Amino acid sequence: MSLPVSPLAPASFPELPAVDGVRLSTRAAGLRYQGRDDLLLALLAPGTVVAGAFTKSLCPSAPVDWCRSMLPNGSARALVVNSGNANAFTGKQGDDAVRTVAAVVASSLDIESSEVFMASTGVIGEQLPLELLTTEVVRLPDALADSDSEHWAKAAGAIRTTDTFAKGASSVADLGSGRTATVVGIAKGSGMIAPDMATMLGFVFTDAAISADVAQWMLSQSVAASYNRITVDSDTSTSDTVLWFATGALGNEPIVDRADPRLPALRAALDEVNLDLAHQIVRDGEGATKFVTVTVTGAENDAAASTIALAIANSPLVKTALAAEDANWGRIVMAVGKSGQRADRDALSIWIGDEQCAEGGTVKPGYREAVATEHLEQPGVQIRVDVGVGGGQATVWTCDLTHGYIDINAGYRS
Repeated sequence: MSLPVSPLAPASFPELPAVDGVRLSTRAAGLRYQGRDDLLLALLAPGTVVAGAFTKSLCPSAPVDWCRSMLPNGSARALVVNSGNANAFTGKQGDDAVRTVAAVVASSLDIESSEVFMASTGVIGEQLPLELLTTEVVRLPDALADSDSEHWAKAAGAIRTTDTFAKGASSVADLGSGRTATVVGIAKGSGMIAPDMATMLGFVFTDAAISADVAQWMLSQSVAASYNRITVDSDTSTSDTVLWFATGALGNEPIVDRADPRLPALRAALDEVNLDLAHQIVRDGEGATKFVTVTVTGAENDAAASTIALAIANSPLVKTALAAEDANWGRIVMAVGKSGQRADRDALSIWIGDEQCAEGGTVKPGYREAVATEHLEQPGVQIRVDVGVGGGQATVWTCDLTHGYIDINAGYRS
């Protein structure tokens, strides 16, 4: 299925720097898609530390189970990703397939199976074509190349499913003593996107040396502020995986304590990359024409504000109104009310862009619907709500809901 590129896509794939200790290889294995790469191998330097965050679905994929079981070791030497088949709801055969592929890759690279991390994305409930996959995956090591911008672009392209563009981002962190750490990430995601996390895969790499405990803490904090604040369609996938690899090739004294004065700079770089990738996923939302920021203030606490914001962002009625560029702020009131969180009806205020639509529980005197409508005609939309009960606040990101979403998902397996 060939899809037009999202109108919200960036002009081009970014120029991404190499990360020392990371080599990449991609291949068109024909697992589902023809004429495009659908298999990725990343070879990581000895001593690479890994952290991970995964779906909270109670029906996780076999690769998610595998990664969870390997994560406590804290070390990684390889990442293998296939697109087109999720290897989810595939029973014992799916588990066996993961073990087999890990063993084949480990043997070809002379590493341990426990150091091979895996992810799969695509159709649920279909068995992996194991013979084809094992035949193709052993050909990847021969094509390994340094992680320059060209190969980052190929890697990001190989993990796509219904994505209309490849997603990448980078940042740097000054660790002092003349050492600058590089952080590069790639991701995929377009539909079945909701917190915890989304039908998304995200892989972030740095050359900094950090401990596994610190890496895991950093990633958990970063995911909560990025991938877990986006939604396209309110559906949580079986396969959601974010992995954070630190090769240590920079040669800095390892960061092993959260109080280390070098940590804030590295955290900021990780957060910048993850938020950039999260926003790109929303911009590639299936059928999307609007990138929508929803901010809620005045809630009982931050968690309540997040719940209210997601109720607005996930509402089909709100999202279709945005697609139609209809300033029907009553639908926002509806979403606030159904959230289950405290809100003072008679203190509720709503803004579309800079135009205040409602205050004190009713339409604001002098409200200019034409101004609100003009804002909705833009590709970037801002909705702000104050619910008048406390100091809690939160921001989430979503997109509109168009007929394009139906067209894409009605024919996903064709």
